Amino acid sequence: MTDIEKIVPSRPLTGPQLSKMLTFEAAARYESFALAAQALSLTPSAISHQINQLENELGIELFARSHRKVELTEEGRRLFWTVSASLKAVNRELLDIKNQALSGTLTVYCRPSLAQCWLVPALDDFARQYPAIALTVLTGNESVDFQQSGIDVAIYYDGGETPTSYKRHYLMDEAILPVCSPGYAQRFNLYGNPSALARCTLLHDRQAWGSHTGPEEWHSWAASFDIALPSSAGIGFDRSDLAVTAAVNHAGVAIGRRRLVQKQLDRGELVAPFGTMMRQCDQHYSIATSPHRQWPKIERFVEWLRVLGESLPRNTA
Repeated sequence: MTDIEKIVPSRPLTGPQLSKMLTFEAAARYESFALAAQALSLTPSAISHQINQLENELGIELFARSHRKVELTEEGRRLFWTVSASLKAVNRELLDIKNQALSGTLTVYCRPSLAQCWLVPALDDFARQYPAIALTVLTGNESVDFQQSGIDVAIYYDGGETPTSYKRHYLMDEAILPVCSPGYAQRFNLYGNPSALARCTLLHDRQAWGSHTGPEEWHSWAASFDIALPSSAGIGFDRSDLAVTAAVNHAGVAIGRRRLVQKQLDRGELVAPFGTMMRQCDQHYSIATSPHRQWPKIERFVEWLRVLGESLPRNTA
């Protein structure tokens, strides 16, 4: 059995091995021992020696060597991705530690529809107030691990299932109501006539507050007003704003969230054919932060979000 074939030890990396990881990162980044040597002010033979030692100590072949070049193995690529991401995270953390004032990077995770319809259109105001904070906005429908993802603030739409290990802030309420294009409402005689929904195509977010929500927003609204819905499943999306976009383009009637569709209602792109028949949601929008990352820039962004939420009229059913 060769040294490379030995079983990988379970103990943590030693100090010298961590030092060799920096050498490995440079060699992997350039895929060249010579260029890594220039970057680290070492000789190519020193780089090669350290990589050989690291491979033997880890029991992993990191590079495939040929006469003219070296290439990462599959295992080497996996390790490089992790080491590179970790070094970037360390550098980002050091920068944030040095910049405890209102500057540096801030990563925000948000539900896609809320980002599209509510958060992103308002970011100009935040950028003008805090020009030294560099925002990154990521979207998704899953809960996130703050420690692993590098996310500073997450904005959820749910019933309060965010893990208790996170610090949670109420943002704003929500209500749902059917919306469609003016042409669709006229075509199906929908104005003041909810029974006409039985002949319509229903549009909905299948991940409204979970991965398998399905048409539950429609069912909860219909149950509140004793309305019969068509037996057809309609058209489902993984984002509320996509259902609304389909409604704008005459594909059917969407169950819209008032805070996300109000601008389109005001512009006349959408109509609410049943007037005030609006159901207050059990779910609400909330902000989650890590209790270990309560920094001035995070606190200021949370404060800005809450002011933004309070500037909108509360939903009334």
